[in-house]
Amino acid sequence: MIELTVVDAFTDTPFTGNPAAVVLLPHYPDDGWLARVAAEMNLSETAFAVERADGDHDLRWFTPTTEVDLCGHATLATAHVLGGSGRFHTRSGLLVCRRGAGIIEMDFPLDVVEPRPPAALGLDLRGAGAVAAARGRTDHLLVVERASWVASYRPDLEAIAALGSRALIVTAPADTPGVDFVSRVFAPAVGVAEDPVTGSAHCTLAAYWSARTGRSTMTGYQASARGGTVQVRALGDRVVLGGQAVTVSEVRMHVEVPPAVTSA
Repeated sequence: MIELTVVDAFTDTPFTGNPAAVVLLPHYPDDGWLARVAAEMNLSETAFAVERADGDHDLRWFTPTTEVDLCGHATLATAHVLGGSGRFHTRSGLLVCRRGAGIIEMDFPLDVVEPRPPAALGLDLRGAGAVAAARGRTDHLLVVERASWVASYRPDLEAIAALGSRALIVTAPADTPGVDFVSRVFAPAVGVAEDPVTGSAHCTLAAYWSARTGRSTMTGYQASARGGTVQVRALGDRVVLGGQAVTVSEVRMHVEVPPAVTSA
């Protein structure tokens, strides 16, 4: 039997933010088993953590269809399950989480973007007043004039999947007090039509908005149907992402963990 904890990340209110399943394993079985568990949960990410001898954890993230290199909300969820802090060894290097002032802070790599003309995306942007576009390590970024356009945008998921990136991030200056920028994130190429709140996308958003505004500390709101808030603080080639999390359910799967994979 395995136990999974479902956590809503980047929120303090159940049924908002971004849900992630967290599985604490004694070892990693084969990748196919991990993928099947993630597909069964059918959340944007399921996190699998294995404790190391020194107390750190190895951490991997799976969407319902694929393993990804970086996931913010599932890292936040894992730190929450572990008591609010942790050191995670991942495909994106060492990620450190610490308890902050009412939030969990995560030390992530900043994603400096390469500018591109908005027309190069090949998307229907009528009425967008597109300001800029760019490409980061894994995602495309589209910057528009109005938060209202971001909120009402109806994405062409087939065209977005054809961009050849993990996701499309759409962003604009915020039009509400206490928030600096808004965003939405679409990732059909990895089996997620729209991600509710995307920590890793804020590595890209922090790089763009800090360069544009000259400010290192900002608040982002991801304007999906569930919605969620991410605090960002750009520090050189790193960014501190901050957010809250709340446990909403515990799931038991009546399956055994297969043996650890051993190298030949």
